[in-house]
Amino acid sequence: MSKSTVVALQQSQSPRDALTEVLLAGACQLLAEAVEAEVDAFLADFRGELDASGRRRLVRNGYLPEREIQTGLGGVAVKVPRVRDRTAEPGKGLQFHSKLVPPYLRRAKSVEELLPWLYLRGISTGDFSNALAALLGADAPGLSASTISRLKKVWVKEYDSWRVRDLTANGTCTFGPTVSTARPGSKTPSSACWY
Repeated sequence: MSKSTVVALQQSQSPRDALTEVLLAGACQLLAEAVEAEVDAFLADFRGELDASGRRRLVRNGYLPEREIQTGLGGVAVKVPRVRDRTAEPGKGLQFHSKLVPPYLRRAKSVEELLPWLYLRGISTGDFSNALAALLGADAPGLSASTISRLKKVWVKEYDSWRVRDLTANGTCTFGPTVSTARPGSKTPSSACWY
């Protein structure tokens, strides 16, 4: 009577379909083009500035190491260009920082917003890696239970500050019995806000 009825789920070697692969390739190309346009605009702003030798002050200097940003489609690889300031000491002077791909960005905002939603839906801290792999693909980032616990503390602080915020700044709100206009003289448990 101890015969198991659990059936193992077979995963194919390539969990993504052709459409997802095309979308992911397009996202990588579009992001690369957008970051290149961003660095070109940054260099154009300082094109007239020269160093002591009469050369351009700012020049391209290769790329930062490639990194992967986790998105709803999956991991998108990006290489951010580097810019060197010839007039300054190494590590000082003007530096290029992409607004699209800021330093240390690892997950898109949509993925960041997914984490509290999964927690509120009852996913345990130890099962986040499996849940993200099912939703975002096999290359989804692994999140340890300690990372989720640290994020949970941040979420609790955000909730506490939201819960005690001052509502009178935008108007006056009252809660409790108020006079109803539907039936003169009757009291209904409702709230009323005036802005």
